[in-house]
Amino acid sequence: MPSNSREKTGRNDPCPCGSGRKHKHCCLKAAAAEDSPWQRQRVASDRLTDDLLAFARRKFGQDFLEAWDDFNQTPFPAPYEQTEGEAQIFLPYYLFDWERPTRRRGARPRAGVVGRSFLERFGGSLSELEELIFTQATTQPVSFYEVLRSEPGESLVLRDLLIGGDTTVVERSASGMLLPGDIVYAQIWRLPEVNALGRLAPIPFPPRNKVEIVQWRAKLRKRIARQNRELAAADVLRCAEETRALYLQLRDVRHLPPRLSNTDGDPLVFHTLTFQVGSAQVAFDALAPLAWVHSKEELFEEAEVDPDGVLCGVEIEWTKPGNKKFKTWDNTILGRLKISGRSLVATVNSKERAATIRGEIERRLGILAVHLSTVAQTPEELMKDRELRGEARSAEAEESDLLRDPAVREEVEAQMQALVESWVYEKIPVLGGRSPIEAVADPDGREIVEALLLDMERQHGRGTGLGTIRPDIDAVRRLLNLVPALA
Repeated sequence: MPSNSREKTGRNDPCPCGSGRKHKHCCLKAAAAEDSPWQRQRVASDRLTDDLLAFARRKFGQDFLEAWDDFNQTPFPAPYEQTEGEAQIFLPYYLFDWERPTRRRGARPRAGVVGRSFLERFGGSLSELEELIFTQATTQPVSFYEVLRSEPGESLVLRDLLIGGDTTVVERSASGMLLPGDIVYAQIWRLPEVNALGRLAPIPFPPRNKVEIVQWRAKLRKRIARQNRELAAADVLRCAEETRALYLQLRDVRHLPPRLSNTDGDPLVFHTLTFQVGSAQVAFDALAPLAWVHSKEELFEEAEVDPDGVLCGVEIEWTKPGNKKFKTWDNTILGRLKISGRSLVATVNSKERAATIRGEIERRLGILAVHLSTVAQTPEELMKDRELRGEARSAEAEESDLLRDPAVREEVEAQMQALVESWVYEKIPVLGGRSPIEAVADPDGREIVEALLLDMERQHGRGTGLGTIRPDIDAVRRLLNLVPALA
């Protein structure tokens, strides 16, 4: 039947598909995309991968789990079928890189045993583009890249954190999920008219993981220091196993639950210690000095007394001057003591503090204090317990109500801003014990500090309650003479 073909339809004419939109905004764009360099490489790549997988199943199927062990660099990795998404970084390794142990003693061939065998059998039937893709898959290093910019559904601008250089890659899917500052373990294929991601690990890493990558880069640079040159792709290829070991380490740490600690660095485990005491007054007289911030008279003003003025109950904040982690803090709350009649309950947030406060109570009260029990709860157990009692929601509501008061909010904002700005002068382990203001003096330290600030910005941008108060991280950047982040 005669019809208006796409070639004969003008860009501004109604689209022949009947959508009512202009041709340039409808099928013309789709037709161009179908024949784009990115689409052509995608089709060729998918075809090559399917053929390689079919060949590998027939000839090397019995070696699949051995390759999985080698990829993970352990004889007992998590079962392959339980690692969601890991196929997209493992299968290229299996098809293009994996080598049997007997061949690892000499110089490494360009391709692994699967790819090499496939080329010997079917290399003559590959298209020119498929041959080029195979070459890129076996000669380009798998490296760590930082996302500089993202055009969702279109492209990514990536910076190679090991050998340097920025590359724009066409990427339809990941560009919609990755954020500037994210770090990916990937391989870039440089093909005619288009750069594309040949491999991409399923887990993007947050900016704070740039620390480990910069440290690995420093080691690589040290290895070639005598050659008076910059790191090159060949150096990263030679160290592919070690670079993958770093990826595996970062990946496995991401799967671990976060390690929560108090300001002393002790693991966060909430302890409730219960004692029977001789009397409320005796216990108060002995334990009031533990409240470093408040005098005994101030504590008594808030106490509960009977009509005859006899002490019935009182709460004591166990405090100490200064803070080990935050040098600008005047004091640290270590725990709380609640006296009610002949009952004394102490609550603290670590095993170490529990041992200390029990020792203090028994030393100060002697035989007048009898330890009845100690109950320990992890943060997860405590939160679950609070949710069952409906306390978690009420605490969030109370915090939210407090922050509606402009004066309270202003004070909390000022305290939080002072806290993040004091970070500039703290000694940070990942900076080699230097403070950020010292570390920015050298390029690697500056790069790590900028990554930590970006991560801090992200952390404060999440959550509810106090999480809605976001400190000005650009003010910290200005203190460090760093360029403020782009909006």
